[in-house]
Amino acid sequence: MAVTIILGAQWGDEGKGKVVDYLAAKSDLAVRFNGGNNAGHTIINSLGKFAMHLVPSGIFNPKSKVVIANGVVLDLEVLLTEIEALEKAGVKTKGRLFISPRCNVIMPYHKMLDNLYEEAKGKAKTGTTGRGIGPVYADKSSYNGIRVMDLLDKKTFGEKLKVQLLVKNKILKSFQAETLNEEKVKKEYLKLIAKVKPYISETFSIVNNAIDKKQKVLLEGAQGIFLDNDWGTYPFVSASTILSGGITGGAGIAPQKITDVFGVSKAYATRVGGGPFPTELNDSVGEKLRKEGSEFGATTGRPRRCGWLDLELIRFGAKINGFTGIVVTKLDILDSFPEIKVATHYTVKGKKVNYEDVYNLEDAKPVYKTFKGWMSKTAGLTNYKDLPKNAKIYLSFIEKETGVKIKYISTGSKRNEIIKI
Repeated sequence: MAVTIILGAQWGDEGKGKVVDYLAAKSDLAVRFNGGNNAGHTIINSLGKFAMHLVPSGIFNPKSKVVIANGVVLDLEVLLTEIEALEKAGVKTKGRLFISPRCNVIMPYHKMLDNLYEEAKGKAKTGTTGRGIGPVYADKSSYNGIRVMDLLDKKTFGEKLKVQLLVKNKILKSFQAETLNEEKVKKEYLKLIAKVKPYISETFSIVNNAIDKKQKVLLEGAQGIFLDNDWGTYPFVSASTILSGGITGGAGIAPQKITDVFGVSKAYATRVGGGPFPTELNDSVGEKLRKEGSEFGATTGRPRRCGWLDLELIRFGAKINGFTGIVVTKLDILDSFPEIKVATHYTVKGKKVNYEDVYNLEDAKPVYKTFKGWMSKTAGLTNYKDLPKNAKIYLSFIEKETGVKIKYISTGSKRNEIIKI
């Protein structure tokens, strides 16, 4: 492992945090390169349980440095809350956490507009987290963004904020919402940036110098690839690029520098919010998956929709991202299921189709292969040979159908509850 990307191979919530935490123990640098605090990694270690939204999970390796690169959008209040929680738990952040001055900042109007847009859509709402992610990326693309570097210059920030409030307050008025006071917002954000300033540094050189020195660099992808703005189930997606190719724009790393791309997938499937979900189970089996897997969002607390594993999605994800390995998580959640199904492909009007051929995934009907469950405990296992025969058959089928080897299997929430193959 030299430069490794960890990506969610589904719709997020695959257990990437646990995988990153495990691999970060051997990494020199951990980098977050996309998304914002709409994503969450749950980490359970000797220090306690942590829901990480912005600070890379690699922070728990005391020998590792961590970077929030330019592709990330920052809610400064959330960032400072995370830093304070880490410091309180005894995790040192000073001299270890570096934040790009190129990051766009989530302003109060971004969160307000996010919720107003959703409300205005009525039944057609997309199910955003309400964290202001879509509006801040929209401002970034339309040259209206305010970046960390702008906040470091009081005059520049004041000028940019003035222009943005001239525009945003008119929009807020059109929704009959409360407008924002320029001086109040300015004072609040200058106070926040003063606390963040010790962590701000140009991250391009930090990341690329580590790569040049042959250090082990771990890239933490946020969310899942089927929430990618281009290749996900649009419009029920996120605003950022989630694919492996996003590391060039999001962190300033040349593609040929990447040595491994690991796709993380649950042994079944989940999704939060709206959007198509071909293998969703709206029955007692789906409810059992939710209960056994404690399927509630780390960021939102919302109950996750649950269903069987969809190998058509994993297969597409492997091709577009260049997976060199798959990590299967939550295998133990299936321990008490007498029968387990896997979607092998889709049909539309009786014709077999691939994911890339279906522009409205609601039209796709999954075709399943059924497996006998193993009905025995896999929780906490750390050796592949100890897995039940039927669990091995299930995992081998995933490898065969995707054409990618499984590298790790997570059998519990704790760091050491993992099988390395």
